Amino acid sequence: MGIYIVKQFDNVDEIAAITGVPAEQIIRQNQLVYPYELAVGQALFIENRTKMEDVEEKTYLMVGGYAYPFISRWVLQQTLPFLSELLIFSYGFDEEGNLLHPVLEDTWMVELAKRYGVRGILTLTPFGRNGTFNNHLIHTIVSNPSAAQNLWRQLLTVMAEKGYDGLDIDFEYILATDRDAFSAFVEETTQVMHQYGYTISIALAPKTSASQKGLLYEGKDYRALGKAVDHVLLMTYEWGYKYGPPMAVAPLHMVRKVVEYAITEIPNKKIHLGIPNYGYDWPLPFIEGVTSAKTIGNIEAVRIAIAQGVPIQFDVTAQSPWFTYHENGIIHEVWFEDVRSLQGKFNLIKEYQLGGCGY
Repeated sequence: MGIYIVKQFDNVDEIAAITGVPAEQIIRQNQLVYPYELAVGQALFIENRTKMEDVEEKTYLMVGGYAYPFISRWVLQQTLPFLSELLIFSYGFDEEGNLLHPVLEDTWMVELAKRYGVRGILTLTPFGRNGTFNNHLIHTIVSNPSAAQNLWRQLLTVMAEKGYDGLDIDFEYILATDRDAFSAFVEETTQVMHQYGYTISIALAPKTSASQKGLLYEGKDYRALGKAVDHVLLMTYEWGYKYGPPMAVAPLHMVRKVVEYAITEIPNKKIHLGIPNYGYDWPLPFIEGVTSAKTIGNIEAVRIAIAQGVPIQFDVTAQSPWFTYHENGIIHEVWFEDVRSLQGKFNLIKEYQLGGCGY
C-alpha cells in the first residue's frame, strides 16, 4: 500500500494532487477530522487502485476483530466488511461451570455479523462475577470434569440459540502447575465443539521460548495448544502497557521474536498475528507503581499531536510512531499505531506465511 509522510505546510488538496488520489478518498480512508488538519510526520494511507489491480499474486487471510457488546452499531457496520470473524467479548463462568453472560445483550452483534457474511465467535474468559481474570477459576474448570461438562453443555445451548459459529478461549495467568491440564481441557473442548460443527481458537501470550518464565507464559504449551485448536491468536501487543514505562505497544522486533518461536511449535497457517488498535499516553516522569497511562485510539493520538502542534516521530527499530508534548506543566509521551506500523506487521505475516491476523 502507498504511504505518504506529511511535511510542514502540506495540506490534503496538495497531497491529492501529488498522489493522484482524490482528496475525499484520502480524508475518508484516513478518518481525517474537519477541517482536515495534518500533523508533521503523520503517515497517510494512499490507496492506488490501479496498482492494486496489477498485483497478480493475492493472499487471502482470515481477519478477526474483538469487540464488546457496547460497541457503536455504526462503527461495527463500517468494520464488518473487512472481517472474517467477529469475536464477541466475553462470556465467563463460575466454579461449577455455569456460564456467565455479558452484561449487555450480544445477539444483535451475531445477527449483524451474519448479514455481512462474517462468522460470530463466542469469546470465553475465566472471568468470575467480578469481571477480572481468575486463575483459581481456571484451575477449577480444568481439574473438575463435571464442571467442564456443565460448561460445555451451557456453551452449546447459547451458541445454538444465538447463532454463534465458533468458540475462542482467552485464558490468561494460567498457573504453571495447570499447564498440562489446561492443554487437555482445550483438546476436549475442541472435540466437543467439532462434534457440533463449531470451530475453536485460542489466544496465546507472546512467548519467545518454551522455557520462558512468568505467570503469563508458563501455563501455555504452544505445541499442545496449537495442535488442539483450529487456529491461534498470538497476543503480540502490550509491551507498552497502561502501568508500564512508555514504549511501543507492539514493537516489531519483539513481535518478530514471538513469531519466530511460534512457527517452531505451530503450523504457520494456524497462526494469526495479534495487532493492537490503540495506543497509550503516559504522563512523565514514569514512576513504577504510580504512573498510569491513558488508553487512546490511533486517530485520537494524531489529533493530540495536531492540537499540541508537535511533530510525530517514528522509531525505526520498533516500527512505531510516537511523540511528546507538554500540557499543564506535565510532559507526555505517546505511542500508537499507524499505517507504517501496520505495514510492518502485514509484511511479517507475508514473510512467515501466517494464516491471518486479529485486532
